[in-house]
Amino acid sequence: MGPYVVTVSSEKGGVGKTTLATNLAIYLKALNEDLPVTLFSFDNHFSVDRMFRIGRGFPQGDILDMFRGDCPDVLVETGEYGVQFIPSSKELAKIRHLLTAPDTLGRILAKSSLEGIIIIDTRPDLDVFTQNALFTADRTIVPVKDAPSLENCKNLYDFFTQNNLSKRTLRILPCLVDSRIHYDGPFRNPYQLLKAYAINRGYRCLEGYIAKSPKVESLNTNPEGKIYPVLTHGRGTEVHVQLAHLARQIYLDAKDEKELRLQQLRRTMDGEDADRSENFQSRRERVVPFCLACRKQLGTPGQVAVPGYYAETLDGKVAGYIEEECFSNLVFRYFYQSQREIAATDPLRDLFRESTQGNYFLIRRAANSQNYYQQLLSFLRLNEAGEEISQKVVELKEFETRFLKKERSALYQLAANTLMGEGGRLHDGGLLIRRVSSDFPEEILYDEQYLAFRRLANSLASPVTDLINELSASA
Repeated sequence: MGPYVVTVSSEKGGVGKTTLATNLAIYLKALNEDLPVTLFSFDNHFSVDRMFRIGRGFPQGDILDMFRGDCPDVLVETGEYGVQFIPSSKELAKIRHLLTAPDTLGRILAKSSLEGIIIIDTRPDLDVFTQNALFTADRTIVPVKDAPSLENCKNLYDFFTQNNLSKRTLRILPCLVDSRIHYDGPFRNPYQLLKAYAINRGYRCLEGYIAKSPKVESLNTNPEGKIYPVLTHGRGTEVHVQLAHLARQIYLDAKDEKELRLQQLRRTMDGEDADRSENFQSRRERVVPFCLACRKQLGTPGQVAVPGYYAETLDGKVAGYIEEECFSNLVFRYFYQSQREIAATDPLRDLFRESTQGNYFLIRRAANSQNYYQQLLSFLRLNEAGEEISQKVVELKEFETRFLKKERSALYQLAANTLMGEGGRLHDGGLLIRRVSSDFPEEILYDEQYLAFRRLANSLASPVTDLINELSASA
């Protein structure tokens, strides 16, 4: 079955979250020893590791590595009582920036082969890790021990509302309830009072509660430095009966759940993969099979044989590659005005090639030169953000004399292939150029890189488009 995800969460500290999560894992295994149960924690107190690690060996990885790309399958250790766990980390703050969306954790777990029940112990605040755990959950258990901790539940419910998540997964569980306290009136004890407060606020509750127990609290402190479970060291307490009842509820809920959260995410991811593949294929078919500068055949349609630079007009109508040597020759000859041939083995080429990593190039008609008799081209070098690093303006000549022979300008040929309209005149567009990977030049056609490329292209095109629209409106 599964994986069915149980998240234990509360913004209030000291309500018994970790004790609840760790013991729930053990009681679930006791209910069905064939049921895979996996546990991990985003808190940095290492209670999970102290309770479940067998021996004193060092982990092969931890929860930090999972967010850095390691598959959960290889990070899981089989611990005491047959419970699987992923070791904790005290350095999770380092990778907060990797959790750019609340479904990051869910996507990681959906790609794993974990089965059964996954239990996630969260930190006592609604940070990005807790948000991801909530987004992934089939059941969220919110332990409350008093009125203030119940008031904090509002933030959890608000998170579910803001992210269009079903609140039916949320359940309140009174914890650390002192059964010695009694009240006069309709609510005879703290459990009944907390449950009434919760229901009055529209919250659903699990059946029962977890009592406060000095015996259970003592299981966390001993000369061995271990944390002992209630199942083996607290059988004489009422907490033992309460945890067994809670485990049965979770086990039956997991068996009855028709559509698991990770299955939903997996379907979403499969659909995204199909869309990504379709988008890639569509872009691939648009790419011309020859070098945009020299028209040398680069391979069969949809396949690039000689990598170099990817180029696309700002309007997206022309897309293709420019051979490495062609682009270098253009830059040195026309824009850097080199009077000598730069050999393929010249260190200057290597220096230029290295310096282009992370840069864009833009070729377009020079500003304010629309009605010039001489056509002028601007060659701009841009950083990742599209900010100008340098600019050169050159005259665009159709023919040039080289080696005592008159031949067509390579720069003119590039412009003719990409930037010229009817009559051989430059239009108001531009050609955006980006260096591609020598190992996999078509990588730039995948969504992640291509959408970044197009965002910049659109931002560069918009000032020209706005100007044209203004002129058209005033005509």
